[in-house]
Amino acid sequence: MTLPRRLIVSGDDFGVALEVNEGIVRAHREGILGQTSLMVTGTAAAHAVDLARAHPSLAVGLHLVLAQGRPAAPPREIPALVRADGAFRDAPIRNGLRYAWAYVRAAGRAQLVREIEAQLAAFARTGLRLAHVDGHLNIHLHPMVLPILLALAPRYGIRAMRVSRESLAAALRYDRRHALRKCFEGVAFHALAAYAAPRLRAAGIASSDRVFGMHQTGHVDEAYLLHVIATLPPGVSEVYGHPATRQAPVMAGFQDGYDHAGEVAGLTSPRVRAALEAAGVELTTYRDLERA
Repeated sequence: MTLPRRLIVSGDDFGVALEVNEGIVRAHREGILGQTSLMVTGTAAAHAVDLARAHPSLAVGLHLVLAQGRPAAPPREIPALVRADGAFRDAPIRNGLRYAWAYVRAAGRAQLVREIEAQLAAFARTGLRLAHVDGHLNIHLHPMVLPILLALAPRYGIRAMRVSRESLAAALRYDRRHALRKCFEGVAFHALAAYAAPRLRAAGIASSDRVFGMHQTGHVDEAYLLHVIATLPPGVSEVYGHPATRQAPVMAGFQDGYDHAGEVAGLTSPRVRAALEAAGVELTTYRDLERA
């Protein structure tokens, strides 16, 4: 029997800025976006929580931040993780190596646990139901971070997590631009997904069968969404992007060239909605998967 085709449509960085919050809620209210993930230390996190409460059909997870943002724990308690100004460092690859080294040392490992738990606790204090966990720059899949999340999962009710497994070949067939970056991402995340998937299954934590949007980051627009729908395999898939009404100044240095408004337009496109209906694709969320 052929499996039905179900699609999770996600927006990242909820809470980082008003422009992002407004874009995500518009894409949910007027379009196909079903879930988002909250940066609990973002400058507009309180605004995002208010919007989530006003839109209970929007499933909300934690967007774990360990780079390009500020910590939830007091910086003096996690000195191995932050700069002198108390913020995380910006470079994701260097941070990944830094966290690997920190994890070897007991003090560094304790600081990672302290910060990850602080972000989970901050989410719990919002009163929102935790639909899933993912990570800024997919840091949640880091081999030194994932075991901590798994250990904390029973306490904080982590029932679903994004596993960034995307077909590199399919991404390059659609758009060969930035091929070197996409190849690097493909190799790195193939290994990280292979590490994470069996551990999540063993812990009873749900994930999708595949992910779209990682290699197309910043350009999950109408054309791309129509392509994903037309080629969607059976099973549960997730497509994620970074919708916003316009470029948020706080993220401008990290998201150069992103077409945030184009993503909102794609997510609210009548053509995209019609394509989903014609293809018989069911929209879902990680929160819905938990109930199934």
